[in-house]
Amino acid sequence: MPITLLLDLDDTLLQTNTDVFLPAYYKALAGHLAGIVPAETMLSALQAGVRRMMLNRDPSHTLQEVFEAEFYPRLGTPADSLRGEIDEFYQSVFPTLGRATQRKPGAQELIDWALSAGHQVAMATDPVFPMAATLERVRWAGLDPGQFAVISSFETFHFTKTHPAYFAEVLGRLGWPDRPTIMAGNDVERDLLPAERLGLTSFHVNGGSDGVAERSGDLFQLREWIQADESALQPPVINTKEAILAMLEATPAVLQGLTAALTPAEWTHEASPDDWAMIELVCHLRDTEREVHAQQIATLLESDAPFVARPDAAVWAKQRRYLGENGPSSVRELAAARVACLDRLRSVADDVWAKPARHAIFGPTNFLEVMGFMAEHDRLHLRQAWRTLPARSGPTHRN
Repeated sequence: MPITLLLDLDDTLLQTNTDVFLPAYYKALAGHLAGIVPAETMLSALQAGVRRMMLNRDPSHTLQEVFEAEFYPRLGTPADSLRGEIDEFYQSVFPTLGRATQRKPGAQELIDWALSAGHQVAMATDPVFPMAATLERVRWAGLDPGQFAVISSFETFHFTKTHPAYFAEVLGRLGWPDRPTIMAGNDVERDLLPAERLGLTSFHVNGGSDGVAERSGDLFQLREWIQADESALQPPVINTKEAILAMLEATPAVLQGLTAALTPAEWTHEASPDDWAMIELVCHLRDTEREVHAQQIATLLESDAPFVARPDAAVWAKQRRYLGENGPSSVRELAAARVACLDRLRSVADDVWAKPARHAIFGPTNFLEVMGFMAEHDRLHLRQAWRTLPARSGPTHRN
């Protein structure tokens, strides 16, 4: 059975030794910008920007936007006067830092085997670096970036790996494949536990018999375990409060990432008369969030015996002439509507998630299950959106 394999980079596919690498990175960047910004000021601003990225839960802003909103004001220097120098750093200086890293045995063999077996492979590295730096680190590992269906970076991703929503965003960028999904990494707190909270299976790379992870070993043992247990692996099930919230958080972020490069013609392209164009999918999700999901949440919270209505929103595409709407604006409007719903959901006490209700279509249910229906509705349309994308080469696009 084909699987989706999410792989961490640092100290999983690439021996990074962060105690050596990070000081060398900070020193090199500070030295490159020394003629413009004092080293202490730059490092303080850099660390503040990274902390802000780690905290981000807003699907309407990429990590790059979050970082730059914190980083540049602290420098007291206009962003435009520094961006060129920073780009030059990543092009000419950053590649020299590879000497502080080493290739991991079995990395290339694992990826070659996975692809030859028909599995899908994504680079699930924490997206706190620009894509140029991330691609360089992939090459330090002796790997071809083109082998990965997705490579996460701060230009297009919205969450770091401390949040289960990051893993939902990766899977959304892959079209939410309905297949078993494994997250393999070396860091229990940043790789394994957040992925497990979304419902994924995890493997602790280089983990010892410390009881932290049931499945552990080196990259060769990861392959052996997949081959031995492949028939027993199951697709992730999004059925807990935390997993559902992560899925709902990620949807606007996924759509922003999938559609960022679309032309006006691609926004309105319909593969067949029975298919929706991308703009129709986004507008459908936006209006469903505003007019259906928001009302359902209000009913569930405010009624003693809630009855959850489900109007036929599928007819809105033609009635409301979605093909004439603006794509990027519609994505932003969806994100704003979703953030408003999430703000309300995050304040709901745990016991309320078990509140009984009756659904117009599914009959007896409860608050948690209705939220799960919303998440599944997202996943259905994200799959449609992914299939609608034009074919493009390279990681982070549909191949």
